[in-house]
Amino acid sequence: MKKLLLPLYILFAAVLLAGCQKELERINKNPNEPTSVQPDYLLTNGIKSNVDTYWGNDAAMETSLLYVQYWAKIQYPDPDRYIPAATSIQTIWNNFYAQGVQDFTTLAQLGDSLHNPNYKAAALIMRSWIFQVLTDLYGDIPYKQAANIEKYLTPVYDSQQDVYKGLLSELKDVSKIISPADNPILGDSLMAGKMQKWRKFANGLRLRIALRIADRDFATAKAVFDEVQAEGNILLTKDDGDVRLIYMASPNQNPVGRNRETRNDYRISKSVVDKLKSLNDPRLSIYATMPKDTNTYIGVTNGLSADSASRLGFTKTSDAGAAFTATQAPAYLFTYAEQLFILAEAAQRGLTSGNAADLYAQAIRASFAQYGLSAKAADDYIAQPQVAYDAVNFKKSIGEQKWLALFGEGLEGFAEWRRLDYPQLKPAYTGALNGKIPLRLTYPASEQALNGTNYRQAVGRQGADLLTTRLWFDAQ
Repeated sequence: MKKLLLPLYILFAAVLLAGCQKELERINKNPNEPTSVQPDYLLTNGIKSNVDTYWGNDAAMETSLLYVQYWAKIQYPDPDRYIPAATSIQTIWNNFYAQGVQDFTTLAQLGDSLHNPNYKAAALIMRSWIFQVLTDLYGDIPYKQAANIEKYLTPVYDSQQDVYKGLLSELKDVSKIISPADNPILGDSLMAGKMQKWRKFANGLRLRIALRIADRDFATAKAVFDEVQAEGNILLTKDDGDVRLIYMASPNQNPVGRNRETRNDYRISKSVVDKLKSLNDPRLSIYATMPKDTNTYIGVTNGLSADSASRLGFTKTSDAGAAFTATQAPAYLFTYAEQLFILAEAAQRGLTSGNAADLYAQAIRASFAQYGLSAKAADDYIAQPQVAYDAVNFKKSIGEQKWLALFGEGLEGFAEWRRLDYPQLKPAYTGALNGKIPLRLTYPASEQALNGTNYRQAVGRQGADLLTTRLWFDAQ
C-alpha cells in the first residue's frame, strides 16, 4: 500500500493543477475580446499598414525616394549619401513580412474557411504585390516557405527569378477565383469591394512583372502578355482610375503628411526640378512648392554634406507639393498611366500588339490627368521635340517620362530606373559608394543572426550583400 501512495498523490496533484489552470484561463478570459479574426478588419488593417510602409519613412523617404532622386535631404543627410540606417532596412523587412505576408496569408485562409473566394483573392493579390516589392528591393528572399513559422522557422531564400515566376503563377490563378457578382467583401479601403478592379490590378501586376523580367527571360514575359490577351485584356480603363489608398484625417493620415507635422528634413531633388524645367513641364507646380523667399522652384542636390545642405535654407528651396505631403494625399500602388507605359514598351519590344508611340502619348496624357492638368496642356507638351517618342532609343523616351510619371512612388520608380537605365542620374555629391548609386538594399542584420545558413546561401548565389550588387532583373 505504501508503494502506491506516492503515485496517487502525484496523480491527485496533477488533476488539481490542471483544474486550477482551466479555472485561471476561464477567469482571465476577456469577454470583450474576439476569439477569431474578422476578415474585414484584417483586410482594412492589412491595406493601411502595408501602404503606410510602401509610402512611408523607411521604404520611401529615407531610401528609394532619395536613390532615384525624386527627393533630397536638407537635414541629417546621411541617407541621401547612401548611408541608410540599419533600423530602416530592418523595419521594411519586418513590416512587409509580419504585417503583410503573414496577415494576408491568414486572410486568404479565412477566405477558404468562410467560403468567400473574394477575400482570398484580395489577400493573395496584396501579398503578391508585397513580395514583388520585397524582391525588387532585396533580390533573393524567403518566398515559398514564408508565413509558415510553425513549419519553417528559418525559411530558405528563393532566387529572384523563381520569386517572379511564382508570383506570375499566383496572380494568374487568383484572377480565376474572383467572383464579381456575388460574395461581397467588407473592409476594402482600396477598391471599395469592386472585385473586377481587383482582377484588373492583378493583371496589371502580371504585366509589370513580365516587363521586369523581359531582359532576362523574354519567352516567359511574352507568354504572360499572350495569356492576359487571351483572357480578354481585363485591364484598367480610363474610367477605372488608379489603384490608390485615399487617406483621411489623423490618425489615418498619409505617412508623408504625418512626417511633416514634426519634421522638415526633405526637399524636392534638383534632378527632377531641372528635368521638369527643361521640358516646360506643367507638373512642376504640382510636384514642388514655391519657396517663400524666391520666385522660382529650386531643388536640392542629392547627397550634400550637412553644413552645405543646412546653408541652403528652408525658405529658399522647394519642398514636395501638397499632392504628396497633405494629410489626405492619396498613396498610389498602380496607376492607369503606368499601365499605358507598360503597354507602350511591350508593343515596342514585340511582346504585344499596338502602336508604341501612340500608347506612350496616352500614358503621358494619363499622367497629366492624374493631377488634374488639361488635355490641351498634355497635347502641347507631347508636341515638343524633346518629348517626342524615339523608337530607336525607346528606353530613354519611356524611362524619362515614366520616371516623371511615377514621382512620389519611390519604390516603383527606383525599380524602373534600374531596369531601364534612364534617366541617367549622377551619384550623390558626397556619396559613400565611390561614385555609384545604390542598386538594392542590404539584408537586415536579423537575417544574418537568426537565419544565417540560408542568408549565406542567398549571398553566395546572388553576390555580395552590398548596396551596389546588381540584382537578377537588372540586366546590364
